[in-house]
Amino acid sequence: VYQIERCSMPELPEVETVCRGLRAHIIDRRIVRAELRRPDLRFPFPKGLQDQLEGSTIKNITRRAKYILIQVGNDQAGEANDKIWLTHLGMTGRFTVYPAQSDEKALDETGDETGDTAKETARFYHSTHNQIGAHDHVHIWFDDLTELVYTDPRRFGYMDMMALSDVNESKHLRQLGPEPIGNTFGAEVLLEKLKNRRAPIKSALLDQHVVAGLGNIYVCEALFRSGISPRRLACHVGPVRTGRLIEAIKNVLDEAITAGGSTLRDFAGAQGSAGYFQHNFDVYDREGEACLKPECGGKIKRIVQSGRSSFYCSKCQR
Repeated sequence: VYQIERCSMPELPEVETVCRGLRAHIIDRRIVRAELRRPDLRFPFPKGLQDQLEGSTIKNITRRAKYILIQVGNDQAGEANDKIWLTHLGMTGRFTVYPAQSDEKALDETGDETGDTAKETARFYHSTHNQIGAHDHVHIWFDDLTELVYTDPRRFGYMDMMALSDVNESKHLRQLGPEPIGNTFGAEVLLEKLKNRRAPIKSALLDQHVVAGLGNIYVCEALFRSGISPRRLACHVGPVRTGRLIEAIKNVLDEAITAGGSTLRDFAGAQGSAGYFQHNFDVYDREGEACLKPECGGKIKRIVQSGRSSFYCSKCQR
C-alpha cells in the first residue's frame, strides 16, 4: 500500500510530493470503474464526474499552487477532448494507492474491439482494498488491478472537472499569482506586487494572488533565511531584501521537496515514508529556543498574524 498524503497544513512541497507519488503509480493507466461514496466533499462533486472518469486514461499529473491537476482522456479522441480532474486536498485529504494483489493477468487492451464490458467491470467489484473506511469517499479501479482511494475525514478537500483548454481560466486558477519555484518568479515581479501593500510581509506572502502555493511554514523559514522580520510592511521590503527573499523562498522549497515535505500530523510520501523537512526547521515551532545563526544570541519568538503563528528571531530579522 502506498500512502500519498500531505501534512495538516497544505503547502506546496507536500502537494508536489503527492503529485510525484501519483505519477509513479497511475500514469498511463485506464480507469475501469469509479465510485463516489457520497454526493460532496467541501462542495458537491461536479455533475457527471463518475461517468467522465470511467473509461479514461491518466495522461499526466501536474501541480498548480496547492491544486493537483490530473489530465484524463481517451487516446482515440485526441488531446483536444482531454479533461482536467482537479483536486484540492484541504486539511486532511489523502490519496492511497493499493497495488494489484491478484496473480491474474492485467486486462489486455488489444483484445476484441467491442469487448465484454460487463465481465471486465465485474472483475473489479472484488476489491484488493477490502476494508472500506468511513472516510473513504472516492474509489478508482484501474486496468492493471491497481486501486486509488481518496480519503478525507474532515471533508475540506474538493474536486472539479473541466476541459484541458479551460483550466488556466477556471475559477480555481485564474487569479493565482506566479509559481514561486518557476522562472517567472523574480525580484522585479515580487517588488511590483508588494509596492502598494501595507500589510506585513508575512501576510502578503500568504496571499495566493501575490505568489501561488506558499504556506505558513515555508514563509516563516524563508523570512528567517533572508533576515526579514514578519512584521515589516510589504511595501517597505526594498530591492536588496526582495532579492534575498526570492532566493530564500526558492531554496527552502527545493530543499523541502527533496526531503518529501514536512511531517506535522500524517504526511507520508509515495512509498509510505514520512517527509522529514521538519528536522531542518530554523524557526518554525521553535519558540523560546536559541537562534541557529552563528553569534546571533537571540531567541525565537512567536506572534500571531492574521490568525497564524509566526516564528522569528527579533535580533537578526529586521
